[in-house]
Amino acid sequence: MSTLPVFATASTVTPGLDPAWVARTVEVALDEDLGLAPGRDVTSQATIPPSATGLADLVAREEGVVAGLVVVQEVLDQVAARLALPAPGVVFHAQDGDAVTAGQVLASLEGRTQVLLVAERTLLNLASRASGVATATRAFARELEGTGAQVLDTRKTTPGLRALQKYAVRAGGGTNKRMGLYDVAMVKDNHVVAAGSVAAATRAVREMFPEVQIQVEADTTAQALEALASGADFLLLDNMEPARLAETVAAVREREGKDGVPAHVELEATGNLTLGKAREVAATGVDFLSVGALTHSAPILDLALDLRA
Repeated sequence: MSTLPVFATASTVTPGLDPAWVARTVEVALDEDLGLAPGRDVTSQATIPPSATGLADLVAREEGVVAGLVVVQEVLDQVAARLALPAPGVVFHAQDGDAVTAGQVLASLEGRTQVLLVAERTLLNLASRASGVATATRAFARELEGTGAQVLDTRKTTPGLRALQKYAVRAGGGTNKRMGLYDVAMVKDNHVVAAGSVAAATRAVREMFPEVQIQVEADTTAQALEALASGADFLLLDNMEPARLAETVAAVREREGKDGVPAHVELEATGNLTLGKAREVAATGVDFLSVGALTHSAPILDLALDLRA
């Protein structure tokens, strides 16, 4: 009898992934691997009878933080539907957000062997990539423990996988501030050039989209104070060395609660932030460190699907 733990769900991460998004993403991934629906796996379908059944384990090949288990059942269900076979069942032994060790069984899959093997690469691609993001995020989250600062992701995500990668950041202990161009305004240098000034850009956003928060990017202390005076809700402090960053944070904090400035202005440091200098940056008093590398450069976590003999 197995002594592995059993979990009723694959995830307790909140907010979770939209099931409709998961279904669309898996469909596209399967089309890519099998051809347009129903598609085919010429090797598995030629060598394995449709009636054959098997048991497979989803295993971590290295230590890290797992994410993406939430997509496993959807991949199996869609593959089974394409092959007109029953969908395998899944028993989870880990949940998204768990720290895992090399050799640890994350889930056990049982059902038609054709379905298991046709689904293998798609579910591994999605879960391995998400787990890599979660692992990188957890490293930053641990480094920032006790500082009061949180690690944020950016929009530097793989096209089509943003929802999964930002979910993985949450699983790793990080934070999402904005999902895209639609939910938060970010006034950057090109917007300032186009509009004529920080104040003009901020005013234009406020007039057209009064319901959204406005973040303004600043490269200097003077720009940060100008953005504050223009009505920015929070500031992105870009590519500042820690000493300059600390000066800017102090200057902004001194203005808080005065002349219409909010009692607390959220400050985000960004620009080539590495794990090695995360605590030094956090010590300047910023609220967030945004790290594009969480999603654009994190290596996958090596996962495998092992069919039991």
